[in-house]
Amino acid sequence: MSLKAYQQTQKKFANPRDTEYRLFAQVTSALISSKDLLRTDQRLISAVTRNRELWSTLAIDCAHEGNQLTRELRAQIVSLSLWVSRYTSSVMRENAELEPLIDVNRTIMEGLAPRNEAASSAPPVVPGALA
Repeated sequence: MSLKAYQQTQKKFANPRDTEYRLFAQVTSALISSKDLLRTDQRLISAVTRNRELWSTLAIDCAHEGNQLTRELRAQIVSLSLWVSRYTSSVMRENAELEPLIDVNRTIMEGLAPRNEAASSAPPVVPGALA
């Protein structure tokens, strides 16, 4: 299956919450794997950059009036995005711990996880992502 065909199929059948959960799981897993790396290590730089980009994308999406989330929830997500951006700068400049970024992502993942037993499959769990 070509990449384009896969993307089209995913657009038709993927639940947006599941997609967001998987993305948070990937990004959070990268942050967890980077916790003990030097701040100059490219893997850590990539992990925190990708996390910041994820949150920036969420904030941009929440800024659009057509977004289906409540105004209050959108404002909270934008606020978290701003905090993530500022804290990420502290991680890189001041050697702040990654744990607060990981904790915020885990909390979001908990909110995105399926809530009923009828879910056809559990969302993917990344080792260490929710531990």
